[in-house]
Amino acid sequence: MSILIVDDSPDQQALLRSILGKAGHHDVVGADSAKSASAVLNLEGDAPTRKIDLILMDVLMPEQDGVETCRQIKTCAHLQDVPIIMVTAANDLSNLKDAFAAGATDYISKPVNSIELLARVSSALKLKNEMDRRKNRELELRRSNEELQRALREVKVLRGLIPICASCKKIRNDGGFWQQLEEYLSDHSEAEFSHGLCQPCIKKLYPGVYQD
Repeated sequence: MSILIVDDSPDQQALLRSILGKAGHHDVVGADSAKSASAVLNLEGDAPTRKIDLILMDVLMPEQDGVETCRQIKTCAHLQDVPIIMVTAANDLSNLKDAFAAGATDYISKPVNSIELLARVSSALKLKNEMDRRKNRELELRRSNEELQRALREVKVLRGLIPICASCKKIRNDGGFWQQLEEYLSDHSEAEFSHGLCQPCIKKLYPGVYQD
């Protein structure tokens, strides 16, 4: 699963990459500012430039801080399910309330403890995986239901014993009246009719017209 690190410090990015890489998380993307993160996530579009499953967001960054960036990310429909873990200095926990209000999932304090980081990352990725699985299942059920509804609209099946005259081929309906075959079928199905004459009937009705 893919992880995006948003941090203006190259050293901090390198540290996080190292810890994650040793734990087997090799699909890691870096962004050194909110603007760079916006490009990776494609905040102005309908889908991210690449699939991101988790974001590690530094709180204090120049130009635009992590809290505001988090808020912008969560306004995008295609990113609302992506967990965001805020990375904040131990003496700057005051921003966490705003971060959680903006949609952050969790936080970790600097200096980063590798065991704590990996535990929180593992938990967040499990959450994302479960959300993706549930969303795919809901999409599958929605599609199946739409197909079923479409089939029910398109298909009307005649069932049971249908009384039909052996001579004129009219059918007796539920009201006891005799209907032409096509009239009865039109009332009980979605079929449409195009009338014509078969060759035997043309010969019978218009013997002088039909030529063998």
